[in-house]
Amino acid sequence: MPSKDSKTNFALLRDKILDKSGKEYWRSVEEFVDAPEFEEFVKHEYPAHSEEWDNSLSRRNFVKVMGASLALAGLSGCVIQPAEKIVPYVTQPEEIVVGKPLFYATAMTLGGVATGLLAKSNEGRPTKIEGNPDHPGSLGATDTLAQASLLGMYDPDRSQQVLYRGNPTTWQNFMSQVRSAIEQNRADGGAGVRFLSETITSPTLIAQFNQLFTELPNAKLYQYEPVNSDNAMTGARMAFGAPVHTIYKFDQAQRILSLDKDIFSDFNVRYTKDYNKARVFSEEKQEINRLYMVETTLSITGAKADHRLAVKPSQMVEIAKSIAAAIGVSGAASTYTENAQWIAALAKDLLEHKGTSIVVAGENQPPVVHALAHSMNAALGNVGTTVSYTEPFQPNAAMSQIDGLRQLVGEIDGGAVKMLIVLGANPVYNTPIDLRLNAERMNKIPLRIHLGMYADETAELCHWHIAEKHYLETWSDTRAFDGTVSIVQPLIQPLYDGKSSHEMVQLFSRENFDKKDLDIVKEFWQKQGFAGAPKTGATAASANSNGSATNAQTRTQTAPTAQNSAANSNSTTANSATAQTPNASSPQNQTATASPVAPRNFEDNWRKVIHDGLIPNTAAAAKSVSVNTGFLSQPQANPVNNGGLEVSILPDPSVYDGRFANNGWLQELPNPLTKITWSNVALVSPNTAANLKLNQAR
Repeated sequence: MPSKDSKTNFALLRDKILDKSGKEYWRSVEEFVDAPEFEEFVKHEYPAHSEEWDNSLSRRNFVKVMGASLALAGLSGCVIQPAEKIVPYVTQPEEIVVGKPLFYATAMTLGGVATGLLAKSNEGRPTKIEGNPDHPGSLGATDTLAQASLLGMYDPDRSQQVLYRGNPTTWQNFMSQVRSAIEQNRADGGAGVRFLSETITSPTLIAQFNQLFTELPNAKLYQYEPVNSDNAMTGARMAFGAPVHTIYKFDQAQRILSLDKDIFSDFNVRYTKDYNKARVFSEEKQEINRLYMVETTLSITGAKADHRLAVKPSQMVEIAKSIAAAIGVSGAASTYTENAQWIAALAKDLLEHKGTSIVVAGENQPPVVHALAHSMNAALGNVGTTVSYTEPFQPNAAMSQIDGLRQLVGEIDGGAVKMLIVLGANPVYNTPIDLRLNAERMNKIPLRIHLGMYADETAELCHWHIAEKHYLETWSDTRAFDGTVSIVQPLIQPLYDGKSSHEMVQLFSRENFDKKDLDIVKEFWQKQGFAGAPKTGATAASANSNGSATNAQTRTQTAPTAQNSAANSNSTTANSATAQTPNASSPQNQTATASPVAPRNFEDNWRKVIHDGLIPNTAAAAKSVSVNTGFLSQPQANPVNNGGLEVSILPDPSVYDGRFANNGWLQELPNPLTKITWSNVALVSPNTAANLKLNQAR
């Protein structure tokens, strides 16, 4: 505390006491009066945080970010409320029992991959996210992003209304003006219409685009998000001649080689569970798996690896070639001569576990590393046992997202784009600097429309901004890592009357352009019946685009489509609108296994599907492929190693690609390795820091 010699200003203390009422706590008289001596003590004792202590703006911003937490926790009940009349239910919803939670099956999509969830609801309000034990993408587990996504729904900074040039307007006004613009673009088949979205794997949304392209055959769809599978798809084309989606069975693998793939932090909880399953030691199973990690930046996977090799990014290609040559991949040769003993021991271990090993490459690695990983898996006999391939789930996977973005930018610069519709993305913020959709480029487009959860950088440069629904407010469908179709159902009415991508795309239809997302998704699957879904793989839209879960009441529920509130006395429920489980569908119309459930009417099957959160037997069929190592003889654009510093830019374990930066829970979550919160930092080794004479930030 402050020194005994410091003198307290008793006059100031007296005035402060007379000006206060109620309880207030402080550690010292100096703290209470906010004396200079106390400020000096804080600066001396906590120098790294002294600026934060003095900065009232930082404290206000923190309270602002915590607003969503307060809304979720219902802390308004902790203060005296003004007297007001209450309105009881006219008809008490039978599924609502005060104090007893309900659980609803839904799914969250990130990077085009769905995680099956059970969302807890108390009196009609979502309060907790858990994994769906019946869903192959989660098996009852979940990750930090899914857990914290609940807070995003209550975020007070979410966009809450339709904006036209930054000014509030109405959805009806938007529809009338945009419908007029759509009709004007029909004359040339929508030649100037472009859609830009994040990765799409929703069978319904893909079918909507296919239908739209029959009416506007010259319109185009592009997909882009900064964390994508471009390198993996391009690497598959190098190895197999066509893009494929790769599925790994880590529970069957005894030896795993990761080439900069952070298995435990890539937001695929199924892979983590599978790895842990093979890690369990027992009397019956006395051999556990072994993990080798070659990486450029320390990761959670690297920290847990049995053997780890740290290398520069520019060395990864040659290291992968060296390992491939040691395994016996035809045509593989390398100039890399370091760590020869480590590589030899690794190759020997992998060769001793043919058919029970996995080689996996990280998304940040160049395509040739992915192609080498495929070649090594083939040489080790892993294909069909621990590794399998399917058609891609997203449309036009033959074109990489960065190439699609480059093509879109070229069309904008050439004046070919007359209408741009951005669906749930923020390309003004996250596109590469040389392809940035900046103000100069965006202003070349006569009509710009943005659907998003926030009035962000892209919204500012668009004529129209439409508030987007949170996934807990939306009806949709999506695909898990293995292709299983997952149903996204809402738990609550949209808090801000937002719209979904389904509803935005539906606006471009000649008929029923104002259809709601529930009707869109439900009618799509009703049309499929037991005949299988339409193409959803690499060729879909190619002409135009690049056991039982339980709850406190013994079972999961189907979620209400109207908010259960006193003001909503006649709320309808999802289980009142439904119909025969759609048949299993796999990408590109591949034959699917018949449903084991006896045929019933569609309504009964629809209720079961939304109760379970998935459509059974919709995992993608395995695709037969063969490796062609001819890519090894072709010149590769390898990173240049000039002996200087090299930079790796990676997704953050808390805010991902920046989209969760407004989530207070995630910002408060310490980085699993550095324990840093609320900051984006450059990580360097102590030796590098010493050589560059870097100091800790103060």
